[in-house]
Amino acid sequence: MIILICLLCLCPFVVLLILSLNKPGSNMYEGNVLIPDFYFGNYAEGWAKSNIGRAMINSGIITLIALLLIVFLGAMAGYAVARYPNKFNRTVFNIMLCCMMIPGIINTVPLYTLMIKIKAVNTLWGMSCVCATLALPQAVFVFSSFIRALPKELEEAAVMDGCTQFMAFWRIVFPLLRPSISAVVILNGFGIWNNYSQAVFFLQSSDKHNVPQALSVYFQQFAGAKWNLMAATAVIAIVPVVVVFLVFQKSLMKGLTEGAIKG
Repeated sequence: MIILICLLCLCPFVVLLILSLNKPGSNMYEGNVLIPDFYFGNYAEGWAKSNIGRAMINSGIITLIALLLIVFLGAMAGYAVARYPNKFNRTVFNIMLCCMMIPGIINTVPLYTLMIKIKAVNTLWGMSCVCATLALPQAVFVFSSFIRALPKELEEAAVMDGCTQFMAFWRIVFPLLRPSISAVVILNGFGIWNNYSQAVFFLQSSDKHNVPQALSVYFQQFAGAKWNLMAATAVIAIVPVVVVFLVFQKSLMKGLTEGAIKG
C-alpha cells in the first residue's frame, strides 16, 4: 500500500519531467509516452525567457532572512515558555497556538494596511517579515516542546559557573537545539520558498517576484501553448527544494521526534 501511494505521488513529477525533455511541438500522447526525447534545450530556453534566475535569488533572500528571524525569535520565545511557565507566558503561548489554526490569507487585508504604513510593500525584507510572522507560532511550539525535554541542571550549572541566564541560553541550550532547528527550517523553508498567496499582494514589481510569481507570469504568457518550456521551467524551480529536502531529511525526522521524548 505504501509503495502504491508513493507511485501515485510520483506520477505528476514523472509526467512533468517527461514533458520537459520532449522536443518543442512534440506530443507526449504520440508514440511511447514513457520515453522522452531527452531534449535539454527546453531548460536553457526556459531559463532565459522566464526570469526564473532572478526569482530564485529573490526567493533565496526572502527565505534566508525569514528563517533567521524564525529560528532566533522562536528559540528565545520557546525558552521563555518552557522555563518560565507563568500566567503571562502561558497566555501568550495559547494565543500563538490559536493563531496556528487561522489561515494566513485571512490576515492579508489588515497586514497590507500595516505594510503600507511601515513602507514594506514591494520589498524583500517586508516579505521576509510577513513569512516569519506567520511561521513563528509553529516554531515556538516546536522549540518549547524540545526545551522541556532538556534537563534544567545544564543551565543551573552554567549559572553557578558565572553565566547569566541569557548567556546560559545561548551557550548551553541553543547549541542543543540543532535537531529542532533543522525541523523548523525545513518545515517552514519550503512554505516560504513556495509562498504565492502573500507574495502576489506584497511583491508587485517584476524584479521583486519570487519563484511562484515568476512561474505564474511565465505560464500566462504561453497560456498552454508551449507545455515543454513551462515544464522545464517548473523542474528548474523545484530542484533546489528537492535537493535541500534530501540532504536534511534525517535531521527533519530527528528534530520532530526527539522533542516528544521526555528525559
